[in-house]
Amino acid sequence: MVKVKDELMRVKPYTPGKPVDEVKRELGLEKVIKLASNENPFGPSPKALNSLKNSLLEVNRYPDGGCYHLKKKLSIRLGVDEEELIFGNGSDELIVLALRALTDKGDEVVTAKPTFLIYHIASTVSGLKVKAVPMKNFRYDLKRMAEEVTDDTRIVFIANPDNPTGTYVSRREVEGFLHEIPEHVVVFFDEAYFEYACGGDYPDTLRYHDRGNIITSRTFSKIYGLAGLRIGYAVSSKEIIDLMNRVREPFNVNSLAQSAALAALDDEEFVKMVREKTDQGKRLLYSELDKIGVRYIQSATNFVLIEIGEKAEAVYESLLRQGVIVREMSPWGLKGYIRVTVGTEYENRIFLSTIRKALGLK
Repeated sequence: MVKVKDELMRVKPYTPGKPVDEVKRELGLEKVIKLASNENPFGPSPKALNSLKNSLLEVNRYPDGGCYHLKKKLSIRLGVDEEELIFGNGSDELIVLALRALTDKGDEVVTAKPTFLIYHIASTVSGLKVKAVPMKNFRYDLKRMAEEVTDDTRIVFIANPDNPTGTYVSRREVEGFLHEIPEHVVVFFDEAYFEYACGGDYPDTLRYHDRGNIITSRTFSKIYGLAGLRIGYAVSSKEIIDLMNRVREPFNVNSLAQSAALAALDDEEFVKMVREKTDQGKRLLYSELDKIGVRYIQSATNFVLIEIGEKAEAVYESLLRQGVIVREMSPWGLKGYIRVTVGTEYENRIFLSTIRKALGLK
């Protein structure tokens, strides 16, 4: 009998959104749209695609383990030193690297509930105690989270904006929170949806990095449309980045991902287009959901959390049978809710039509 770590038996594996092809096979459907995984429905930028084509003939070679060219360009873009950057196989790997580098078994981490599931999964596997502070009105309760920090706390995870609620904590709230956090605690800001939310009172946490105990992670998966290539990055102090590099696997970011990300950084028009079309899509969803009396949470991201009530699982199944994949939110502790990605105008209107049918409306 194989000996298994106790921590593994306490973890429920992360279940991704159903793939389109799987739903077609299972239900015998010809047309299926996926609005379950917060992907960019407008594809990668043309510049990224062109760069990918040019890089295909080099895949017989190992990738650049240090992401030299991408690191140089991004350091200039962000105004940070190259030694303050690390790249990963999506944001998920950066979360795992921070836990590997900065915690020991028995340490504590603090986060919210509900929030991105990987914080809890990866921390539990690492043998850590997870303090999950309930959200207040679907927003991180930073005051309560600060109160939960002890001498044993090593990392506080903050998804800003949050997944799955789509809400964010403001600049003023973050600054007040950081004032309460001791130096021995690392605050990890997961900003996967940064490009959708930036502006107004949304905080750019790179401004706070002189504290020395901040990690900010961002990704090319969302607005840049490179989710299938898996590439993200984190910014922190040179000391923390050095520790994370010590536990990083060699060649963790493939060459195609590096090439596409490098080109995507130059396609500002594409990013602007995606942001504008996503905002238009959200306005359409809000307007039509208001008309049928369905409650939702205002979102700073490319998805919307929708309250259905006791029929949520049945509505999810009905949408699936109609060829629309969304997320049913019970795994997040949000029974009675579904989460829908903002799609193209066509996809958004299909969703609105099918949810009306699922709710028994004309």
